[in-house]
Amino acid sequence: MAAFPAREWGPFVAHAARIHVDPTVTNRTIVVDGEVAGSIVCWLEESGERDVGYWLGRGFWGRGIATRALATFLELVPHRPLHARVAKHNAGSLRVLEKCGFVIVGDDRWPSGIGPDDVEEWILRLDPAPEA
Repeated sequence: MAAFPAREWGPFVAHAARIHVDPTVTNRTIVVDGEVAGSIVCWLEESGERDVGYWLGRGFWGRGIATRALATFLELVPHRPLHARVAKHNAGSLRVLEKCGFVIVGDDRWPSGIGPDDVEEWILRLDPAPEA
């Protein structure tokens, strides 16, 4: 989704340990045919906003897996609105979010930390379903 630099192994393990015990975090593994394909997470930002993010291994791209995983995950997570950020160059991930009902509500730009160029992102929101 967003363009974050990869963590070194030690900080990655420490981060994973924190989110697995944080009651404000919902985290799931995406499994396809018995193989770990990625992960999906919802967390509470310090601002009080709830965000959702996911990662899918390259070998699983283009098969509708991310869309199905996100749609299933959204049934699990009742919180609305939900927010997501996606790098503007990541058309596939933007499409996944839009298929699941997210709409673009803004954009942002920040230093990437992995090169000289800034990262440009779309900010998306999923609002509560209208009452019938």
